[in-house]
Amino acid sequence: MTESKEPSEAFAFVLINVEIGLGKKMLDALKTIPEVKEAHQLYGVYDIIARVKSDTMLNLKDAIKRIRQLEKVRSTLTMIVTHTRSKGELENIEFREG
Repeated sequence: MTESKEPSEAFAFVLINVEIGLGKKMLDALKTIPEVKEAHQLYGVYDIIARVKSDTMLNLKDAIKRIRQLEKVRSTLTMIVTHTRSKGELENIEFREG
């Protein structure tokens, strides 16, 4: 089995709740943060998911702090990536029950 790799850069997924009706405005606000590489509006418990990437963990934390400080952000849930696998690596994984 192939070992997973630690990312060479720091990145995270941030789920964001905003005030009602402000999803598109928040997408525009996220464009002003260079570390936000992607952002998608959602249906469900959270309004937006953003992929945030930086050269260091310290800079990643700073970018996440700036997201949290945006006006009209009600709450966030951050998931910092610790290991990743390529699509090819995932195709060779055997899943076991139990």
